[in-house]
Amino acid sequence: MSEPLLCVEKLDVHYGGIQAVRQIDFSLAPGEQATLIGANGAGKSSTVRAITGLQPFGGDIRYQGRSIKKRSPEALLRDGIVMVPEGRGIFHRLTVLENLQMGAWLRRDSVTVRAEIDAIFQRFPRLAERQNQLAGLLSGGEQQLLALNRALLSKPRLLILDEPSMGLAPVMVEQVFSVIAELREAQVTLLLIEQNARLALEVTDRAWVMDSGNLVHSGPSAELLTDDAIQHIYLGEAPV
Repeated sequence: MSEPLLCVEKLDVHYGGIQAVRQIDFSLAPGEQATLIGANGAGKSSTVRAITGLQPFGGDIRYQGRSIKKRSPEALLRDGIVMVPEGRGIFHRLTVLENLQMGAWLRRDSVTVRAEIDAIFQRFPRLAERQNQLAGLLSGGEQQLLALNRALLSKPRLLILDEPSMGLAPVMVEQVFSVIAELREAQVTLLLIEQNARLALEVTDRAWVMDSGNLVHSGPSAELLTDDAIQHIYLGEAPV
């Protein structure tokens, strides 16, 4: 078995006197797609903020075998940890094309980057039509597609998506998750944070359930989809 790409050990996150994450442990293998599910305020976003260097933490997080504790968010980005944050984080005053180009700012293969951007525009005609418009004028779903494709242009080794379906119309959720589903073929290691537990479990290999800062359940995503307790609490379905 290969060494984990990401290893989280005894992770604690505090905001003043409030403890948001409590002594959690999990790991991600290279090429694995996993999800953290749970209710609002369960500690999911605090966990990924720690992984990306945006939030001080206790315990340890190792990426590619090395502790990230004293590393900056920029250094982690250069090493391949890329996050699409809740709220998308696009550059509203840059055009759609400029946003995509920003995703590839660390790359030097400009010809390949241009071809990849052309492929994005071919797949998503709405982004192509608006490539020279300010990104802030896009709909919420179009902004999420832009943010996701911008992240993929950076060639992430670990991609973290924080609530990609939040606030989107069903047709846009379907488009966003069609891209996420393809990450398995591309062998992109994925950590998905998502309140829509069913969607998250359908596109991932493994899952952890968070509640009040604790990891309370874990297992293969396919098994959690059929677990009576998970169905009742997180999928809104009565157990059979």
